[in-house]
Amino acid sequence: MLPMPRATPTQLPAPAARARRGYFECRYGQLHVHHAMPPGGGFEEGTPLLCFHDLPGSGRVFTRLLALAGEDRSVYAPDLPGFGESDGDFLDNMRLRNIALLGLRGGAVPATELALARPNQVSRVVFVSVPLLSETERQAARSQASSPAPAESALRPGDAARWALEAAAQYPLRERLARLGQRLLVLRPHDDLWEATARVREVLPGARLTELQHSASEVLAHAPQRIVEAAREFLRA
Repeated sequence: MLPMPRATPTQLPAPAARARRGYFECRYGQLHVHHAMPPGGGFEEGTPLLCFHDLPGSGRVFTRLLALAGEDRSVYAPDLPGFGESDGDFLDNMRLRNIALLGLRGGAVPATELALARPNQVSRVVFVSVPLLSETERQAARSQASSPAPAESALRPGDAARWALEAAAQYPLRERLARLGQRLLVLRPHDDLWEATARVREVLPGARLTELQHSASEVLAHAPQRIVEAAREFLRA
């Protein structure tokens, strides 16, 4: 997936919920999950939210968002191991009968697949930037992914990004999105996926589209409450 620019976090008011980390069992071993829940224990909370980070990436990118969103619902952000089945195992092990999904950039891919695989469990879906590439962009991604890289070692730090870029070029996101039956909120930050994100309405005209003034990385670092507030209103509607 196209790398998301980094942004320097700003100081935010201390939220009522605190982001934590834990390990949960799945068929591939232990799944590392960042999570938060309401201080009162979550007995009268909203629909739990499962967040998918960009590819490559880590659930740590949602740390500030978790603390804010966790004020009124349980929120989970696993470090994706690259196997979609692990997320289904997580839902089963946590006995989550109803859940909403949030996919950040490349995280829209596993979010889409889980929504399609578990239509009775996944009630609503939120995307923050969507890599719905045009054919020209897909060809450029394939070319970039297949270009030779320095051979200092067998596995280089850039390999994960190259593999994600190739996966984005190969994955039939337009066709898979067309099969979504859940209500969808698309947050459209001003970043490199600005045009690609708008194409979701071509596939799903009924999707709700909300524009954000900054890039996804800037919003997550400086104003995660903008994503939280939009998602909270959508999930309550």
